[in-house]
Amino acid sequence: MNQYSRSQIIKGRLKFIIMSLIGIILFLLPITVTNDDGKKETTLTVAFLAGVLKDLIGGAMPIIIVTIITLSGILTLICSTILKNKLNPNGLMYNAFNVKWVWLILRLLAVVFVWITYLKIGTKVIYSEDTGALIFTSLLPTLVTVFLFAALFLPLLMEYGLLELLGPIFRPIMRPLFTLPGRSTVDNLASFIGDGTVGVLITSKQYEGGFYSKREATVIATTFSVVSLTFAIVVAQTVHMQNHFFYFYLTVIVSCLVLAVITPRVWPLRSVKDVYAKEVPEEMRTEKLPEGKTALGHGFDMATETGIKAPGFRAFFKSGFKTVIDMWFVILPVVMSIGTLATIIANYTPLFAIIGKPFVPYLELLQIPEAAHASETIIIGFADMFLPSILIEGANSNITLFVIGALSITQLIYLSEVGGVILGSKIPVSIFKLFVIFLIRTIIALPIIALMAHLYFS
Repeated sequence: MNQYSRSQIIKGRLKFIIMSLIGIILFLLPITVTNDDGKKETTLTVAFLAGVLKDLIGGAMPIIIVTIITLSGILTLICSTILKNKLNPNGLMYNAFNVKWVWLILRLLAVVFVWITYLKIGTKVIYSEDTGALIFTSLLPTLVTVFLFAALFLPLLMEYGLLELLGPIFRPIMRPLFTLPGRSTVDNLASFIGDGTVGVLITSKQYEGGFYSKREATVIATTFSVVSLTFAIVVAQTVHMQNHFFYFYLTVIVSCLVLAVITPRVWPLRSVKDVYAKEVPEEMRTEKLPEGKTALGHGFDMATETGIKAPGFRAFFKSGFKTVIDMWFVILPVVMSIGTLATIIANYTPLFAIIGKPFVPYLELLQIPEAAHASETIIIGFADMFLPSILIEGANSNITLFVIGALSITQLIYLSEVGGVILGSKIPVSIFKLFVIFLIRTIIALPIIALMAHLYFS
């Protein structure tokens, strides 16, 4: 800190404290609001703002989504073929729209799906309420508004010193327990308190910035991107567990924490290489303390230095709008195409029911009633997290309802939202590895959840 003047240090500290506090209020501080039904619910300020904007946009939202996905498809087709070798490799157009053929097909498929769903033409298999319309009307409007506010304001958490402050403090916990840097605490909190997609966005930006390795980014995105508390309440109500919600959600938290300790240490997460997308100073990654420094003191010094170097308001909003464009035009088409395909397979083919058959003996071993019925719902959660709760709703056993409801949240990776957002982000993980991680989470979580269910209901 000796290289900076006193006025620079004061300015840096003020910038770090003020901007980080605003970021904490927006992304990490739960607030209580009254919903349309007059009931109070817990949410985050950024999610509340997104909801307000979604209500203001109202009927214009469908055409906004259609426009975004159509433009993405057209620009991707042009930039990946005709202009492939003419674009600036460091420019926004190159990074957002020059893609490999798999992503080109997915974005063009998204254009087809979004128009069929918007106009309700062709086969109902694509545009029904359980497939294309589920993604188009229920999920994408939320993502449009959440991405807007999250992308604009995420720099408050990431670029003004908060991560540098927390890194050295939480390293002694995060590194030995979860094999992750201390700064990932913010990503994990944003997911647990708020929404998994926000956590994925933070993780993706940190990976692009060179602060997380490929392995660390993959671990965080696939281990801590938990759904919001509000959605967990909806799942609990669907499986008739609203009167047992505290124990229900406690089970989810316990299961997720156990999984967060185990899964980074087994294949495939263990085999992902610790390579970085960008070079940054080694001390920023290692978070080791200099001799004679406390964790808090060193973190505060690093945060102050980051505050001194942090962007001004103009650069802040310019960077934010670029991120908004990237999120809208890159991630939304992937969610539309993969989410629709996954829900079509789930609703119109027996694939997930067939894949779930091997779980019958496992469920019987864990003494889960109605094991055959329960097995049909286990793998279908990879398509959409809400489907298992809907399919098991008619079960007669509280244990079965509890296990499938809690498991659907604990499985965490589902293609209609978090999985689609991960695939559309810069985090380098394939759909095959996502499915394998999903299976491993399911196998490990089932006995934990079953034990909690038997203890509570027996």
